Amino acid sequence: MTVEDLLFFAKGHIHSDYAKILIAELLNCNPLELLNHLEEKVEDEKVEIIKKEIFALENNKPLQYVLGNVNFYGNKFYIDERVLIPRFETEELVENTVKYIKQFFTNPVDIIDLGCGSGVIGLTLEKKVSTDSVDLVDISKEALEVSNINCENLKSNAKIIQSDMFDCVDKKYDVIISNPPYIKNNEVIEAIVKNNEPHLALYAGEDGLDCYRKILKSIKEHMKDKCLIAFEIGMTQANDLKKLTNKYLPDAKIEIKKDMSGKDRMFFIFFGIN
Repeated sequence: MTVEDLLFFAKGHIHSDYAKILIAELLNCNPLELLNHLEEKVEDEKVEIIKKEIFALENNKPLQYVLGNVNFYGNKFYIDERVLIPRFETEELVENTVKYIKQFFTNPVDIIDLGCGSGVIGLTLEKKVSTDSVDLVDISKEALEVSNINCENLKSNAKIIQSDMFDCVDKKYDVIISNPPYIKNNEVIEAIVKNNEPHLALYAGEDGLDCYRKILKSIKEHMKDKCLIAFEIGMTQANDLKKLTNKYLPDAKIEIKKDMSGKDRMFFIFFGIN
């Protein structure tokens, strides 16, 4: 079977863009370069792999899970169904966090990524700022197995901790960051998300704030005198989270930032930072 034959077959089942991405990934070339390879023969073994991937996509499996990786902030991360698929909004959270760390901290920082999933947040920060330590925390043993793969692939020094937020953590940090579950239990979400991604990483109680409550309730004992806290949030949760923050950290400064779609998506807390 040639590349052209395979493309024709794939386009009969899935969107042409997905077809190009799948075939290019397996052939280890850029999708834009496929036109230069149309006459090339594809090994039977690779044809069977691509066909399985095509049928998986046709049955509404997310592309990222089919590929087994995602590009996040310039690095390739391994992912599978044990972890949430990283979103563009999370890249924006990381981008702003990097900016604030460089603005407010002159020495290497200690960072904790709570509910780390695949580890994309903590591992990206480790590459982008000067750190003394990075701790990756998740309640899910399965998610931490994925984090560990990414630590090995990126040659990271991050420490992996299985814990329900701070329950098994006994350290103080300069930077506390989290993209926790924040979807309401009865909230309607896309079927492809609901049917494929781990519910433990999606849902957080009747109002979607359970994880923020758990973090903020015990956060003070894990903050250094000067501390940056960064959350990704649901687009309607800013005001309620502000009330929660004022309850547990009344002296902190709060900043809410919108994502590129104009939705409230990033929630920053500055403690001991002027």
